Amino acid sequence: MAKAKTYVPPERIISAFPEQSGNVTNGLDESEYRRASPFFWHPPERQTHGDLQKVVLEYVMGEPQVGSEFMHSVKGGPERGPEPVAQSNEISSETVEIRTKQIKAFALEHDADLVGITTIKDNYIFDGYEVDHKYIVVIGVAHSYEEMKTAPATDANVSSAVEVARQYNRGARVVAHLRNHIRKLGFPAQDYPGPLANAVNMVPAALDCGFGELGKHGSIINRRLGSSFRLAVVTTDLPLDIDSPDEFGVDDMCKNCRICEDVCPPGAILPDKQTVRGVEKWYVDFDKCIPFFAESFGCGVCVVACPWSRPGIADNLLYKLARRKAD
Repeated sequence: MAKAKTYVPPERIISAFPEQSGNVTNGLDESEYRRASPFFWHPPERQTHGDLQKVVLEYVMGEPQVGSEFMHSVKGGPERGPEPVAQSNEISSETVEIRTKQIKAFALEHDADLVGITTIKDNYIFDGYEVDHKYIVVIGVAHSYEEMKTAPATDANVSSAVEVARQYNRGARVVAHLRNHIRKLGFPAQDYPGPLANAVNMVPAALDCGFGELGKHGSIINRRLGSSFRLAVVTTDLPLDIDSPDEFGVDDMCKNCRICEDVCPPGAILPDKQTVRGVEKWYVDFDKCIPFFAESFGCGVCVVACPWSRPGIADNLLYKLARRKAD
């Protein structure tokens, strides 16, 4: 892909920005840990950029095909299942193992492409929210590369934006079914679909349960799906076995790769890691990203440009990384 040309954001979007930078809200350059603040995808009244969200959603939802598909995601999936009955906390390790396999199989049978489990940690919860459950089940749903490869969307071709909305919708259905399934087993469960955020910060949870590593473009890179997938989660007290993080060399590769940097129209992808709320990590400049995100109905160019997202490439990259590590 060719290097992006200089992007000039429209005045309508720029004028909707508050005085406080989105990067400040996100904790850029903060040396101490804190929970992430509710931000762009949260209810307007709970965040610093609520007016900007309204303008951006007018752009995205104003495109008929994109808006129609996104409405399915906003409405969610099946109705809430039955109230759970009291359960004993004394469950054998064998039963936990069996149930864990059953939960993963259920998610995959109900249209998930990835599923992982971990225990809830403080950094999974946005500031001002609380989640009382002990476990979190994260699912991933893959994009169609053929639909995504035209990103970023334009007025003439919105197929990539429709595909993003379609997969958010699929993720919402998966976690709604999974929520009801767990409740039928007698345990409390709550689903959290995207993109409109609630209590759960999904990315750190997905990293801890083995979905992959954080890439330079701010999205997770999975060893099989690359970056081309979306997340949704269910929280529960159903005792489950937990998964481990999966590190396979993405971090080192991103240090030397500039593909997503070069194709990003607003130049929002930073070349080096930044300190964000006490953690050194890859970071995308929100203030630069969101205007183009709005005009392109969700962008996605960095996701599809990532070498890991191209069909048939992941196995070769894994082989090269393994050889590099062995040398």
